[in-house]
Amino acid sequence: MSKGVLLKVNDSPLLTRELPQRSARSIKKLAMRRFYSRPENFNDRIITLDTDETRHLRDVLRLKTGDEVSVFDGTGHEYKCSITAIGKKDSELALIEEITPASPESPFEITLASTVLNGEKYDLIIQKSVELGVAKLIPVQTIRGDVKTKDADKRLDRWRRIAMEATKQCGRARLMEIAEPMVVEKLIAETTESVVMFSERDGTDFTGIKPDKKITALIGPKGGWDDSELELARASGISVVTLGGRILRAETAAISLTTILQHRFGDLN
Repeated sequence: MSKGVLLKVNDSPLLTRELPQRSARSIKKLAMRRFYSRPENFNDRIITLDTDETRHLRDVLRLKTGDEVSVFDGTGHEYKCSITAIGKKDSELALIEEITPASPESPFEITLASTVLNGEKYDLIIQKSVELGVAKLIPVQTIRGDVKTKDADKRLDRWRRIAMEATKQCGRARLMEIAEPMVVEKLIAETTESVVMFSERDGTDFTGIKPDKKITALIGPKGGWDDSELELARASGISVVTLGGRILRAETAAISLTTILQHRFGDLN
């Protein structure tokens, strides 16, 4: 007999009956028909998809009523559903059962505080951070950074859409949080958990890094950290770590260092 679960959204019961969990193999069949809907769009056993997701369902995948899809709510829950209505602006799905997301969340919580970069480089960091299981990304303004905070504010919606699409692709059911842009001095002053600043110079190796269950990783701009920023970090008790003699592009450093942290302390084997 399969183990039952009581589905909840925002800590409120969604269903009053027990539903069986699905296997990872079953979810794989639904991978190409995967959609996102905010928790507030879950109403009893009916889920509503917004305009963008409806357009993808109707015009790209050309799905019809009665077709089965999977929907995740961004908080870690995913459900198998059946399409009941397709409109011009939204669509409705009937919830069938809760299923296990294809990609589990890492037990190690990484917050990536990465300097904002120009062009598509930051888009790449966001996409790969989602794939690598980062829990939160903080866009950071630094002395040598290319993009000012006021410019980064305008990009938040775009970044969050990229994160949502990457979540759909990689199989996670929890959205990576993207915080409001922040200057590095404020970030250092307000961060209370374990923090590591990665620098291509004047740093130590990884042997002294022993986080508990979470860490904030600071990644600098393409020109490297300013001396004053390194001094501020050390004065605040932050470890400055380097990977050795190679000089990495800022986007390469962000992806590489996230991978190393997830491998050493998380679930990337």
